[in-house]
Amino acid sequence: MELSSPRFKALTVSTGFSFWFFIITSVVGIFSIEIFIIFILVVFPLLQILSKKVSNILDIFAIYNTKFFLGVLFITVISVYGLLFKILRIDLLRLNSKEHSYWLKTDQFSSSRFFKQY
Repeated sequence: MELSSPRFKALTVSTGFSFWFFIITSVVGIFSIEIFIIFILVVFPLLQILSKKVSNILDIFAIYNTKFFLGVLFITVISVYGLLFKILRIDLLRLNSKEHSYWLKTDQFSSSRFFKQY
C-alpha cells in the first residue's frame, strides 16, 4: 500500500469502510439500503478529495483492516470446518477404528505381493 497512489488508497479504504458499515449495521439490525447508499455517497468523494492529505492514515487503516479481516475470516473458516467435521463425525486423524473404512490395512499384505518397477 505504501507504493500505491493516494487515490487508490482512498478507494480501498472507502470500500473497507463500506464493508464494515454494512456488517455493523446488519448485526445491530438497523441496516437499510438508503442509509448505505448515503454513506457511500459521502465517504467515497470525501476520501478522494482528502486522499493526498491523509495518505499515511489511509496506509495504517488499510494494514490493520486487512489483518483484522483476514484474522476473522481464518477463525471463521477453521470454526466452520471444525463444526462440520464434528457434526458429520469425520475423524481426520483416524483415531477411532471403524469397520467400514476405505483405508488399506497393511497387515493383510505380504511382502511377496509387492514388486519393484524399474
